Amino acid sequence: MLSDEELDRYARHLVLREIGGTGQAKIRAARVLMVGVGGLGSPCALYLAAAGVGTMGLVDDDTVSLSNLQRQILFRSTDVGCGKVEAGAAALKALNPGVQVNLHPLRIGSDNAAALIAGYDIVADGSDNFATRFLLNDACYAARKPLVSAAVTEFEGQLATYKGWLPGCPCYRCLFPAPPPPGTVPSCSETGVLGAAAGVMGSLQALEVLKEITGIGIGLAGKILTYKALSAEFRTARLPPDPACPLCGNADKAI
Repeated sequence: MLSDEELDRYARHLVLREIGGTGQAKIRAARVLMVGVGGLGSPCALYLAAAGVGTMGLVDDDTVSLSNLQRQILFRSTDVGCGKVEAGAAALKALNPGVQVNLHPLRIGSDNAAALIAGYDIVADGSDNFATRFLLNDACYAARKPLVSAAVTEFEGQLATYKGWLPGCPCYRCLFPAPPPPGTVPSCSETGVLGAAAGVMGSLQALEVLKEITGIGIGLAGKILTYKALSAEFRTARLPPDPACPLCGNADKAI
């Protein structure tokens, strides 16, 4: 049962036929791990908290810097120098006190990924490096947990949901079999990024997480969405599994 406060707070969800009380209860019961509390993680976490996701975990070992504020809308100028997960948790609780926020002020690695992911239903990847993206893909595949992965650079972004253990669904390695050699792909600090473009992709990421939670609509598993801000173009393309994928390329996927 939803409380009177929840009925008022989520009134615009409750009148949606696709969500209603049942969908809102699913959102409240959901546990989402947000990896990376930056340009993508900020809008994604804010919208998930606003929607009433019951438990959110924030993973980031960084502190807020002045250059973050151009796109990382979870933070304020007074947060500069503070830990991102601590400042982010305070902002999310201020937005929605009903959300439980778990703080993970660390860098996710092979030694802790499985244990972190085990406590959550869905993982949202807003990381800024290939090592973390591949690690999350492999860990989520092993744990059979949906991975909603967003990326943004300069004026462009992409978004996909990976469920490589299901028939017809790829994993991240089907798209990129292995990380590129170190130093071959410039970082955001080198190329730059339009803050609002990161906001678009982070908001879309939150939307896909909510669709996974509630089961409404058609998700992005088996597809990839790309966005070009300068030409205002969205494109969704089919992303089939790769039979030769080093992780999920087999004929024995469970249904």
